[in-house]
Amino acid sequence: MPTFRLTVNGKPQTVEADPQLPLLWALRDHLGLTGTKMSCERGICGACTVHLDGEAARSCQVTVADAAGKRVVTIEGLGNGRLHPVQQAWLDDQVPQCGFCQPGQIMAAAALLAANPDPADADIDAAMADVLCRCGTYQRIRRAIHRAAGATKGGGR
Repeated sequence: MPTFRLTVNGKPQTVEADPQLPLLWALRDHLGLTGTKMSCERGICGACTVHLDGEAARSCQVTVADAAGKRVVTIEGLGNGRLHPVQQAWLDDQVPQCGFCQPGQIMAAAALLAANPDPADADIDAAMADVLCRCGTYQRIRRAIHRAAGATKGGGR
């Protein structure tokens, strides 16, 4: 079995696996990072969203071979030991209902704010459209993203 080197949440990791193993399963089964959720396994729902070299990516659609040599950030590593402004906003606005999609929602929102620190509602809706929330907390998600945008600028919204 080949060995792949990844940087996950800032730490070098090695994974011995089939090259076609989805990154999702390498994270969960090989590295014990279970915050990244499995749902559709087809890249449709977004529950498995992680950051791959700073971009939001569906970890069920990226192979461990494709992730080799890249920086992977999961929900566990997003705040570097603290709550990321998006995570804090999620708590402040009581976004989760069932919570299953929330790691993917938070990772997609953090990627959005890294690329666009002051998004309009249309920007948020476009960036978050592919991360499904079966509970329908979309208004709270949008409000929390605006709150996090204000926090990253040092102000409030």
